[in-house]
Amino acid sequence: MSLDSPATHFVLPSGLPCWVELAAANEPAAQRFYAGLFGWDFKEKPDPATVTKRYSIAYLGGVQVGGLYRATAGQPVGWTLHLAVHNTVSTAEWVEHLNGRVMLGPMNIPGRGSILHAVDPTGAPVVFWQPADGWEFGTGLANMFAGADLNTHDGASADYFFCKLFNYTSEQIGDAHSIDYAEWRLDHQPVLYRYVMGPEYRPDTPPHWMIYFEIDPARGADAAAEDARMLGGTVVIQPYDTPFGRIAVLADPDGAVFSIIDHSQVVEGWGRAEVDDPYDD
Repeated sequence: MSLDSPATHFVLPSGLPCWVELAAANEPAAQRFYAGLFGWDFKEKPDPATVTKRYSIAYLGGVQVGGLYRATAGQPVGWTLHLAVHNTVSTAEWVEHLNGRVMLGPMNIPGRGSILHAVDPTGAPVVFWQPADGWEFGTGLANMFAGADLNTHDGASADYFFCKLFNYTSEQIGDAHSIDYAEWRLDHQPVLYRYVMGPEYRPDTPPHWMIYFEIDPARGADAAAEDARMLGGTVVIQPYDTPFGRIAVLADPDGAVFSIIDHSQVVEGWGRAEVDDPYDD
């Protein structure tokens, strides 16, 4: 859940997170919430692929930090992770070869590259993006993307799929029994994390990504969680301590779940033995 990176990437290695995107039921309410919580500004662009024919890009200090669009009827709200690839056509072939499923694409988006929607062998959705030249995604600073966990029921299958696809190396950082938690690395640098959902989750909880956003240590996770509540969101899991930082799990006014993390507050060992299931409706 820690992604040490410069503020922006202009040339992305294959397998590196390159975008996060929110499907929202109420676009204006979502914009107000994230503007209040993270200080984001939004600019709309025409997009024939969305139900409203528009797509909002979030900016922080002039840097792109994510996207937002209205969910279609029946589509779950929530955050989606995008991973950079060099070629979506060959990626689609590899996804099928590795027992994943292509759901949409490859599809070209003028001025933004090519995208491929897929599901990994464990059932987790993921978007692969072949970014256009000069692509920009702000990460690693306060109020920007900080990292992501793949929460799944089948760690071995997830490890095999993503490590074969991207040449990640996987290192177990839990004890592999009470906590099965792995770190995926590129060139010895942490990129993403994979967690096998334990008894804190209902057995029918679908595989999903947990997106983390960085919190300024001067503000802290506790204050940010309270701010989210005051802005109409929900504190799904109260702030708790981990070896990576102090974390809180939040939901926006639509119910889209995400996490915040203050990397300055680290402890030895794990700070929670059991938590509420954020996907328990």
